[in-house]
Amino acid sequence: MNLFFKIFLWFLAAIALMVGTVVFLNWTVQTEPVVSRWRNSVRNQMTIYAATAAQIHDSQGESGLEAFLNRLRNGDTISSVAVIRSDGRVLFAEETAVGNYREVVARAFQSGVVEIEVAPPEPSLAAKQFTLDNGESFALLLTWDRPRPTPFFGESPLRYLRYAGLLVTALLLCWALARYLSSPIGKIRKATQKLADGDLHTRVADEVGNRRDELAALAKDFDVMAERIESLIDSQKRLSRDVSHELRSPLARMNVALEIVKRKSNGEMAPMLERIETESMRLNKMISSILTLSKLESGSQDFERRDLNLTSLVERVVEDADFEAEAKGKSVKIVAADKCNVLGSEALLQSAIENVLRNAVSYTKEGTTVEVALITNHSKVNLQIRDYGNGVPEDELNNLFRPFYRVGEARERRTGGIGLGLAIAEQAIRAHKGTISARNTQDGLLVEIRLDCNRF
Repeated sequence: MNLFFKIFLWFLAAIALMVGTVVFLNWTVQTEPVVSRWRNSVRNQMTIYAATAAQIHDSQGESGLEAFLNRLRNGDTISSVAVIRSDGRVLFAEETAVGNYREVVARAFQSGVVEIEVAPPEPSLAAKQFTLDNGESFALLLTWDRPRPTPFFGESPLRYLRYAGLLVTALLLCWALARYLSSPIGKIRKATQKLADGDLHTRVADEVGNRRDELAALAKDFDVMAERIESLIDSQKRLSRDVSHELRSPLARMNVALEIVKRKSNGEMAPMLERIETESMRLNKMISSILTLSKLESGSQDFERRDLNLTSLVERVVEDADFEAEAKGKSVKIVAADKCNVLGSEALLQSAIENVLRNAVSYTKEGTTVEVALITNHSKVNLQIRDYGNGVPEDELNNLFRPFYRVGEARERRTGGIGLGLAIAEQAIRAHKGTISARNTQDGLLVEIRLDCNRF
């Protein structure tokens, strides 16, 4: 679950808890006063009803008393009525009046005041003793509706709309707060990913806005870090480029001097001079590679883009690589070749594919074949180059395309690589708005180059 939903749910839970607490406290605070007022009201009414019942019985007899009791029963708050004589005989009663009435009636005869029994879930009973003119004693027993606090949102049918309004308000408020808190984090995360992908111009403080909290401070610190990293990397690239330029002139003069020495030297010096010439050529090649990489990284190298037959280009490169691989007891072949044209530089694409193929030929096992597949899918083309070597440790896959990076020193000494071929290939593919990646297979390494297909 991402941070936005965590914050959203926590805010929602907090609001729900607060509303629940308010409702509980409201109900708790209301219950005691409501019950107290209800008891006082029932006592007053029972006193009046009992006195009235006695008067009506004395003046109108049992028929008048029954009519009075029916009027009481038809009220809004009284559900049943009964009149019980002191010896326990029921003078007038309804079925709903039976139950636990004997105890409350007995207390009413004994105390002479209004007795109330509230014991949920049983009905709320109230009894009041009254005496007729002839001296007979009776108890008026009424079943009252149980007192209850007023609901938080009232008893109107509109309370459901109020519930919905509260829920919608809580959801919107929680969403806004969660969005406000998590949005800068998402922007900083995206900026971090762009910086990791090589976009050193990435900045995020302006996108976060005019906040004055820790997240805004974090965004500013990120910008300071990104600016420092960009400055350091630019300095490193500039140093490599300047050093390479400065080395070319003395290297050229050294080669001229070497040729003069070779002509004047005797046969015993020939092996030593050939060794010097080999190392000089290797140094010259390294300098050329560094300059090429520097131009690609800085974007200063302009190249002509034209419509290229990528299938034909791959076939030519594979043919040359297969010729070189034969001398090492290996081979290179095309296992799939869909038709595809791309818009780009033939020299750069050829260089990128050659570098990847040479790397694959260097590390595939003797007697195996490097497989090349060109597969198109709608407007995309995927060039796959698979070798059958020992692969690369998983934690080093992302470093394969770094300049001068070597997976294993012993292997590099054996192959003579300097760690620039794949770096140049990546920059060449990036210049064509494509991507290059590597992953291990069960029996080797697979490098994939993805480009936009101009037409099939």
